[in-house]
Amino acid sequence: MTDKRVLLAIATALLTSVAPAAAAPVFNRIASFPVALNSPDAETTSSEIIAASEDGMTLVYSDSPAGGIGFIDITDPAAPRAAGFLALEGEPTSVTVVGGKVYAAVNTRKNYVEVAGQLVVIDLATRAVEATVELGGQPDSITRNAAGTLLAIAIENERDEELGDGGPPQMPAGFVVLLSLVDGSLDAASLKKVDVTGLAAVAGEDPEPEFVSINGLDEVALTLQENNHIVVIGGKTGTVVSHFSAGAVTLEGIDTKRDGALVFTGRKEDVAREPDAVKWLDDNRLVVANEGDWKGGSRGFTIFNKDGTVAYESGPSMEMEAVRLGHYPDARNSKGIEAEGLDAATYGEDKLFFVAQERSSLIAVYRDTGAAPEYLQSLPSGISPEGLVAIPSRNLLATANEVDLRADGLAGSHVMIYERAEGEAAYPELISDLDADGHPIGWVAISGAVADAEKPGILYAVSDSVLSAEPAIYTIDATARPARITAKTIVTRGGHPAQKLDLEGITRDGKGGFWLASEGRTDRLTPHALFRVDADGKIVEEVAFPEALLAGEIRFGAEGVTMVGDTLWVAIQREWKDDPKGLVKLLGYNTKDKTWSAVRYPLESPAEGAWNGLSEITAHGDFVYIVERDNQIAGKALLKKLYRVPVSALVGAAIGTELPVVSKEEVRDFLPDLASRQGYVLDKVESFAIDAAGTGFVITDNDGVADSSGETFFWSVGQIR
Repeated sequence: MTDKRVLLAIATALLTSVAPAAAAPVFNRIASFPVALNSPDAETTSSEIIAASEDGMTLVYSDSPAGGIGFIDITDPAAPRAAGFLALEGEPTSVTVVGGKVYAAVNTRKNYVEVAGQLVVIDLATRAVEATVELGGQPDSITRNAAGTLLAIAIENERDEELGDGGPPQMPAGFVVLLSLVDGSLDAASLKKVDVTGLAAVAGEDPEPEFVSINGLDEVALTLQENNHIVVIGGKTGTVVSHFSAGAVTLEGIDTKRDGALVFTGRKEDVAREPDAVKWLDDNRLVVANEGDWKGGSRGFTIFNKDGTVAYESGPSMEMEAVRLGHYPDARNSKGIEAEGLDAATYGEDKLFFVAQERSSLIAVYRDTGAAPEYLQSLPSGISPEGLVAIPSRNLLATANEVDLRADGLAGSHVMIYERAEGEAAYPELISDLDADGHPIGWVAISGAVADAEKPGILYAVSDSVLSAEPAIYTIDATARPARITAKTIVTRGGHPAQKLDLEGITRDGKGGFWLASEGRTDRLTPHALFRVDADGKIVEEVAFPEALLAGEIRFGAEGVTMVGDTLWVAIQREWKDDPKGLVKLLGYNTKDKTWSAVRYPLESPAEGAWNGLSEITAHGDFVYIVERDNQIAGKALLKKLYRVPVSALVGAAIGTELPVVSKEEVRDFLPDLASRQGYVLDKVESFAIDAAGTGFVITDNDGVADSSGETFFWSVGQIR
C-alpha cells in the first residue's frame, strides 16, 4: 500500500469501530481484586503473570516484589475472595496450572552473571511445595500444552539495563527448558535444555528468551525479544524446527514527540518489532505482542505464519484506538502504548485474542478471522497490565496489573475480571472522533466542563497541563453512547498554541466564547489567571490574580470557574496560607468593574493522610454546584460529593479583609457511581456541567495516563432541580 492508502485503511477501521450492537456478546468488567488483600504485610505487591485452575474457579498469579504467588477464589467471579499467599525462596516470574498442581518459575540468581532458577511444584489444594527442579538459569515465562503433558520454560538470563548501553550481548546466554508430565506428575529426569544461540542476526551469541507458547502439535513458539527473533522448537524432540527474524515495520500517523501535545502525523521507519508475548492462533499461525523493550517500539502486534511470513501487521491501528479512548501516554511516546501480554481462546464460535497494552492500561479484544483480525473492543484494566488469562469455559477473562503505587497514596496492584455476555460495552464512556485529516482527535486529562447554552447534551471541556503544549477546548456530544468528542479547538496566543497554561475550569462568556481558569504554579512559571477566548480559541483577555491574593499562594489554585451575572466565581482547590484550616476561597471577579472579592467555603474534615479540596463550580438556577473530593483512590477514597451553595450567599468581601463563610448542602455522593464501574474508585472527579435541559454530567480526570489506569468515567446524574 502507499502511505495514503495505509492511513485511509486505518481511518476507515477507526470510524467503524464503534461500540458493539446491543445483541452482540461483549466483555464487561465485573470485579476488581486488590492483591494486597493476599499479602497485607508486604510493602509492595504486584500481580504479573496469571493463570487459572482447569475448572476456572481459582486464579493464581506471580508476585515478584512480595516474593511469592497469590491465589484468588473466583467461584463467584463478581465477588473474588482472597485465597492465600505462598512465599517462595526467590522471585517468581511466571505460573501455570496443570491438573491439581501449580508450576511456578522462580528466579534465584545472585546477580546478572551468577544466574539460577527453579521450577517449584505446588499442590493447588493444600498450597504445599511438593518439589523443586533446578533450571540452570533465570526463568521468565512458563507454559503448558493443551494435553497437560509438556512444560516449556524460557530461561532469559536477562541483561543489565544499566551496563554499558544496556543492550546485548551480555552473557550468560539464555535457553529453553522442556519438561514432561506423566500421569499428571512432573518427570524431572526428562528435562531438556534447548540451545538457541547462533540463530538471531542481532546478538545471536546471547539469546534472551522472553515468552513461550505451545500449539496442538506440541511445537513451542519462542520470542527472543532483544534479538528480534522468533524460534519454533519441537516440544518432543527439543530440536529447532525453524526460526526467523521478527523484522521491522514502518509506522505512519503516530505521535513521535514527548512534548505535551497529541499530534498524530509523525512517521518512523524500520522500527524493530522486538516481540514479547506470543500465542499460537492455530497450528500454523502465531500472534506476537511487539513491546520493543530495547530499541524497538512498533506499538502493535503481528500475526506470523509458521514459516516467518507476515500474515497481518497491526501497525499503529491498535494505538489509534487507545488515542480515541483518551489512553495515549504522551510521556512514553517513543514506544507508545507498548503491547506486552497476550492470550487467545475460543468463546462459543468466536476465536478471540487479547492484547495487553502496558503503557495505556488497556486490553484490546480481536476476533481471529483467519485473515485480517476484527477489532471488537478495548477493556479498561489496572495500571500496567502484564498478564492475562482467558477462561472460555466460564466466559471470563482476567488480567494481572503489575504497578503498585500505594506508597504514593495511589492504587495498588489489582487483578481484574471480565465476563462475556450479550449486551452493550460499558467502556468507553467517552471516545473521540477523527479529525478532518482522518487522525483521531487526541485527548487526555479532562479537567473542567461547561454546557452549551441552548443545545441539550452538548458540552465544552478543557484538559490540564498534561497537554502543556496544546491547551484545548473539546466539544462533547453527550447525546451519543458513548459520549463523543467531536471537535478540538486549540487555545492560541499570537497565532500559536498558548504556553504556560494549566486549564482547570471553563465557562461561557455570553459572547460566543469562553472564560478559562488556569491553575498557577509559580515554581513552574505558570500564572494563576483567568483567560477569555473567542469561539476560535484565541485569547482576547487575560486577568491575573491580584497581588494581595498571591501573597498567600500555594500551588493548589483555580479548579473551576462559572459565571453568575457579571461575576466569575472561581473555586480554589485548597487552603492558601491566609486561609484558616478547613476553609477555602470562592474567588469572585466582576468582569464589568474589574474588582475582586471572595467568600470562604467550609471543607469536610479529611481522613488521616488525606486532603480534601474543590474540583469544580457550576452555576444553575439559584445555586452554584461544587464538587468536593479527597485525593484518595481505591479503598481509601471516602469523599467524592456534589454540594450546592445559594447564589444569594455569594456576597464577597475584599481580598485581605474578613471573608464571610457560606453554608453548603449535599446534593449527591459520587462514590456509588464510581464503584459501579467494578474497578477501583478513581480519585479525580474534576468536571461537572449542567446542560440546557437541566441534566448534570460528571467527568473524571485520568492524569494523562501517568501513574493512572487512564480510565475516564463520563456519566449523567439526571435532572438537577
